[in-house]
Amino acid sequence: MKLLWHLCEGQLPWSTARQQGPGGGGSPKPQWEISGRKNIPSRSIRGDQIAWVEGREPGCEGIGTLMAYIDEAVMYSAANGKLGIAMVACYPGNGAGYVRHVDNPNGDGRCITCIYYLNKDWDVKKQGGLLQIYPEGKNVVANIKPLFDRLLIFWSDRRNPHEVKPAYATRYAITVWYFDAKERAEAKEKYRLATGQKGVQVPVTQNSRT
Repeated sequence: MKLLWHLCEGQLPWSTARQQGPGGGGSPKPQWEISGRKNIPSRSIRGDQIAWVEGREPGCEGIGTLMAYIDEAVMYSAANGKLGIAMVACYPGNGAGYVRHVDNPNGDGRCITCIYYLNKDWDVKKQGGLLQIYPEGKNVVANIKPLFDRLLIFWSDRRNPHEVKPAYATRYAITVWYFDAKERAEAKEKYRLATGQKGVQVPVTQNSRT
């Protein structure tokens, strides 16, 4: 995968994520636990709400299907990584955005970021919410509209700083990361040594929700 980022759209063999996702189609509300704000940076940095989903929870079967499709697509590209759990993000439409950041600036193991958008009839001129990528070493900006059934894939490290511009309508996205096994193991060991604990889980950096 030589490109710094890649877009796929209209290729997913299913359409249930929008109905089973947050607020979709009158379906029962999935039993998700929204992460507490105490673990998320200030609203001046990011304004979304997030939930971690494995795809097996009641009402989340469509997200499990999405994860399986992404796994197949990424593995086909010969990328070497392990799929993590999904993060559902909702920008409530009050001008919330996310300042420019890098998903994995410090070697926590994440190597590939995959974002799937769930926003039908999205008008970026009226509703905002544009994702902008600033590829390292290139004098260009990639403007990605968060359109329904669009899958965006890019490297998680410093090659792809990106930001979410203010959204003025409710904006949904599902993000999954692929982890490099060696880097992840090294990150866990550094965390263990720093905390003096055994068998701990290394937290994913909170400045990486797209």
